Amino acid sequence: MTTQLVIFEDNEMLRNSLVTLLNNDSDYSVTGAFPDVLKAEEIISELRPGLVILDIDMPVKDGISAIPVIKEIDPEIFIVMYTQFEDDEKIFRSLCAGADGYILKKTSPLKLFNALEEVIKGGAPMSPAIAKKVLASFHTASRKATIKYRLTIREIEVLKLLIKGCSVKYIASELSIAYETCRSHLKNIYVKLHVNCGKEAIAKVLAEKIVL
Repeated sequence: MTTQLVIFEDNEMLRNSLVTLLNNDSDYSVTGAFPDVLKAEEIISELRPGLVILDIDMPVKDGISAIPVIKEIDPEIFIVMYTQFEDDEKIFRSLCAGADGYILKKTSPLKLFNALEEVIKGGAPMSPAIAKKVLASFHTASRKATIKYRLTIREIEVLKLLIKGCSVKYIASELSIAYETCRSHLKNIYVKLHVNCGKEAIAKVLAEKIVL
């Protein structure tokens, strides 16, 4: 089945090249290509793509600001950041906002296609340099955060499944524990993280990179 794409890229030459490249592949169809994200809500609402390729550095508003707008319209739309930036702040802002992949513009066309295919299959593709930065940062932050909040190994396992969107029933089944035991773990997690519900816990986990 052909995947409908929308591209937000302010570099006209690169934008046109991406359109040509992707439209020449029968698996993809570019339904729109735009130089900024100023009308992202209107564009996404009208075109309803399955995948968005999103630059970060664009006029007036950066691409990261469009991520929650797109996900609010349809959380099932995949978003792949396609950018020249390798700095940690932009990487983590993108991922915490809901981006599904982060690919550098210096990536070869073949690897770009591989990344798009991976994200459609549910993966989270990143350029090797980005992946190393993410893993290094998350390992360091995770160790500090788990010590700070005194999370047990079981609570970390529960949290990992919670941030994937799993229900209490599914988490209990996956970890082979009783439903009420799982609820008890979640209550303890909320107390330790100083939050009131699952959504607040997930937000804190992502913001502070508490678990891997």
